[in-house]
Amino acid sequence: MLLSILALAVAAPNACLDQTSTVAMVDCLTRRARQADARLNAAYKAARARVPTRQAAALQAAQRAWIAYRTANCRAYALGEGTITQVEAAQCALDTTSRRADELEAFSRRN
Repeated sequence: MLLSILALAVAAPNACLDQTSTVAMVDCLTRRARQADARLNAAYKAARARVPTRQAAALQAAQRAWIAYRTANCRAYALGEGTITQVEAAQCALDTTSRRADELEAFSRRN
């Protein structure tokens, strides 16, 4: 069962790109990015709860810097030319957020 859930999670971004319009692709990717963001927030809270205060403060600073990076990086995609940039920006948000959630989950397991 876990493997099928993982397979679905991996296939999900590609399923969004199979939509028939740019608007549908962006909507799908945006929904997926919101789900990834919820996962990210849960992983961040779990990581913060497991570390000493000094380390939690450093983690908070790192998370704030990461949010600024994600915003600036994905905005760069959005400022390109053509409607594909909307898809690229949404894909950026999904991919970047998912990778950070993975990282925070691993961090939490180590501590």
